[in-house]
Amino acid sequence: MVFAMILAHLVGDYVLQWDTLAAWKSKELKGVLAHCSIIFTVTLLFALPFTPYWWQGVLFISAAHLFIDAIQLYIKPPIPALARFLLDQLAHFTVIILALAIGGYLPIASMTVGLTAATQSEQIMLFVLGYAFVTMPAWVLVKFTSYSVVQGTAPEFPGRTNKYVEILERVLITTCVLLGQFFLVPLVVLPRLFTEWPDVQRNGNTTLYLVELLSSITLAVIIGLLLKQI
Repeated sequence: MVFAMILAHLVGDYVLQWDTLAAWKSKELKGVLAHCSIIFTVTLLFALPFTPYWWQGVLFISAAHLFIDAIQLYIKPPIPALARFLLDQLAHFTVIILALAIGGYLPIASMTVGLTAATQSEQIMLFVLGYAFVTMPAWVLVKFTSYSVVQGTAPEFPGRTNKYVEILERVLITTCVLLGQFFLVPLVVLPRLFTEWPDVQRNGNTTLYLVELLSSITLAVIIGLLLKQI
């Protein structure tokens, strides 16, 4: 249940939040409501296999998500975009942990023990969680980190991107590392680097591009190494 709720957040807040919806959500309350209706549906569906009657937890997570996203329409603290993004995610994960604790799925007093037990009993869910992370969540994290480090600004969405190529690249790298085939990682990276580099040089985005590429590879390798330990 613990990793199912984390996976529900990754799917609802990233995989099923396309560029148009993200832009709408950042401007209007209607967009936030549409986004949170997806959060509610995904959270409910992911909770059903574990307990079909946990509607209180689903409502709590969805309502808190609505509040956290809606308040950002009216309160925009003067902090870097990366910090704002990380605080937003910290708030969402805190709510999820609190809901699981109240529901008896993750005792606060022995959270480490609870997480260890969940890791042992939900290994398949952990693999799904790892691969879900290297898709859209990693793409957004790479964008925020790279733009913050290089330009000190929020990323431009959708901007110049081969989103799905980058996602496929991370999935392949994660799989190579998981299988112990580290020598294949450069072979996965080089085709995109060779095809995109001339255009990157013409646009003068070499530093940003390289930081994005290295950040993406690093995340995929880390997830692969973590999954390899399961």
